[in-house]
Amino acid sequence: MKLELGKIFIKDIQFATTSKIEGGVLYVNKEELIKIVLEQEKLKCADFDIAKPGESVRITPVKDVIEPRVKVEGNGGIFPGVVAPVDTVGSGKTYCLKDMAVVTCGPIVGFQEGIIDMTGLGAQYTPYSKLLNLCLICEGVDGVAPHDYEHAVRMAGLNVAAYIGELARNLTPDETVVYEAPTLKEGFEKFPGLPRVGYVQMLQSQGLLHDTYVYGVDAKKILPTVLYPTEDMDGAIISGNCVSSCDKNQTYAHQNNPVIEDLYAEHGKTINFVAHIITNENVYLADKQRSSNQTAKLCEMLGLDAVIISEEGFGNPDTDLIMNCTKIEAKGIKTVIITDEYAGRDGKSQSLADANAAANALVTGGNANQVVILPKLDKVIGTLAYVDKIAGANEHTLREDGTLEVELQVITGATNEMGFNTLSAR
Repeated sequence: MKLELGKIFIKDIQFATTSKIEGGVLYVNKEELIKIVLEQEKLKCADFDIAKPGESVRITPVKDVIEPRVKVEGNGGIFPGVVAPVDTVGSGKTYCLKDMAVVTCGPIVGFQEGIIDMTGLGAQYTPYSKLLNLCLICEGVDGVAPHDYEHAVRMAGLNVAAYIGELARNLTPDETVVYEAPTLKEGFEKFPGLPRVGYVQMLQSQGLLHDTYVYGVDAKKILPTVLYPTEDMDGAIISGNCVSSCDKNQTYAHQNNPVIEDLYAEHGKTINFVAHIITNENVYLADKQRSSNQTAKLCEMLGLDAVIISEEGFGNPDTDLIMNCTKIEAKGIKTVIITDEYAGRDGKSQSLADANAAANALVTGGNANQVVILPKLDKVIGTLAYVDKIAGANEHTLREDGTLEVELQVITGATNEMGFNTLSAR
């Protein structure tokens, strides 16, 4: 499996009468985009705005962040099984619009939404403050159920991103990066002396707006399986969940999975990056046992020497994390877990809901309960009407001077379990 990612760097976004990319500038016709959004019957109105790095702008409530892309060669299309027809992706050529994203926001679905600040303290905690953000603000029809509203906003964001990505189809990338994923046989023969390393990615799948989709399939319906790492990089996995904003992997984070990118950076040098294993996070004990058993079995079947495990969410999924860790370690395979922590505002509480002596190597994204004061900003894209209801906020969050007293968990991508913030800040 060989994937070429052609990077087209966007220097600015402007509204215009014609949608196009010219001279590194993305010009978008707002009316065209609104028509795409309102194809979703559960949405009654929509608008777009632009937020740029360094501006005194706050975006909230944030639902998803998506990087526009277009498939120019090879099987499948963008977001297969959701926007494009079902086909295996991860090979051929895909063009990516870098340094920008489509951000979906609007009236709240549940309390698990988020904030992106483009300047100030909050901007330091989110990688999305560094992007040119084309923000979609939309409202559901009267009486719409939260899950129907979430689905409509998700589809609208993906369709807008696919439309914008299509504008790059006939452009020449500024930079091209090639990722190759050999078969197991080829890997054995090509890198006989290197340790065989795999990546186990836990996908949020607890239901009730806690969903992730793999080729359009709700992840709670799958057994753990093996992907070529390039499949995730090519849009096979999308976010459909509304867990606390710092705990969910937005679609952008799947498209630019930093664990995969870092493993590729060492592939053929210090390690043999063998496989990307995806598993789910379940509510019932039997389901947790089933998935962790299968995950450990796959690691053993692949002859892995070491595994990195990333978690999505916290609390209940901590049990899945430790189950995966202990069962893989029991196979004689070394593990490193990536997690965030909820250690209380004073940092003295138990930070994970589960633990085991086998989990003796970990990378943490920090304490999501840490309190920060976000400055008052000049402009809000979306609405502050629900800021006191977001997980990590309370009735005293919006202070008289306009500042926000919140826990770190309200910031989109702040303590992402895939190490996104840490790696992007290197």
